[in-house]
Amino acid sequence: MTYSSSATGVLLAAGLGTRFDPSGIHNKLLAPLPDGTPVVFQSARRLLAVASEVIAVVRPGAEKLADVLNEAGCGVIFSIDAERGMGATLAAAVRATSEADGWLVALGDMPWIEAATYEAVARALDGGEPLVAPGYCGQRGHPVGFGLTHRDALMALDGDAGARGLFVLHEPFIVDAGDPNVLRDIDVPGDLGAV
Repeated sequence: MTYSSSATGVLLAAGLGTRFDPSGIHNKLLAPLPDGTPVVFQSARRLLAVASEVIAVVRPGAEKLADVLNEAGCGVIFSIDAERGMGATLAAAVRATSEADGWLVALGDMPWIEAATYEAVARALDGGEPLVAPGYCGQRGHPVGFGLTHRDALMALDGDAGARGLFVLHEPFIVDAGDPNVLRDIDVPGDLGAV
């Protein structure tokens, strides 16, 4: 680890991934990348490179996913609220880590974000910016950083909009990461290909 953030990492891994497999049999987060690494394992390791504590949120019954996340080095919480969407999942993570100094939030289906991007977002957050996101070609991406001033609002989130409302109310500090992977997630099996 070249830089260690004071923020707690949050890895959101409770989605259904129905576009990846409408039958629900294959969890996209457990799908192998070209080198055989599970998607969520790589996403977790990238976040753990800058956050010494990472809490991953999964759905109840996702024991295999929880095992992979534990192996990567994450603490895992099972959120019964996951069915209500990303906002409810993020709220559960923040409630479970309410003593944190801030939160660096990443998505389990974005395994290619560069370490330098995580570090740049974490440094801005640790430097006092209350809301941070990376940008690429004019678009805001992930991971995102939330300072302590947003704790109550994060704990009150619900539904599937995640924290979008906070970005409407508050202007984020945008880190120009030069990393196209801040916009690249895995939605369908064809997205698993090499960068």
